[in-house]
Amino acid sequence: QVQLEESGGGLVQAGDSLRLSCTASGRSFSSYHMGWFRQAPGKEREFVARITWSGHITYYVDSVKGRFTISRDNAKNTMYLQMNSLKPEDTAVYYCVLDQGMNRYWGQGTQVTVSS
Repeated sequence: QVQLEESGGGLVQAGDSLRLSCTASGRSFSSYHMGWFRQAPGKEREFVARITWSGHITYYVDSVKGRFTISRDNAKNTMYLQMNSLKPEDTAVYYCVLDQGMNRYWGQGTQVTVSS
């Protein structure tokens, strides 16, 4: 069983930065691809970013390219999402995920609110 815990969310102004963290426990963290999703009020959950187990390959939704950076530290069982130049439309609950074969594990989410 995998447990994921996000942290780092908060209330910021447009143009500010935040760094989200996701700490995993219960399994060999470094073997699995991971990612971030987000869900804004009244909208469906959407993909934000993904990183392979080694950290060498990353993917981003177009709306965050050039502003967000996903990374991981396998020695600390932690994944990060550095968010720069935040916009009000980035306001959402952010969830981390870990993919173990056909299973996807989710964290409980952390709220990010960007005021204009």
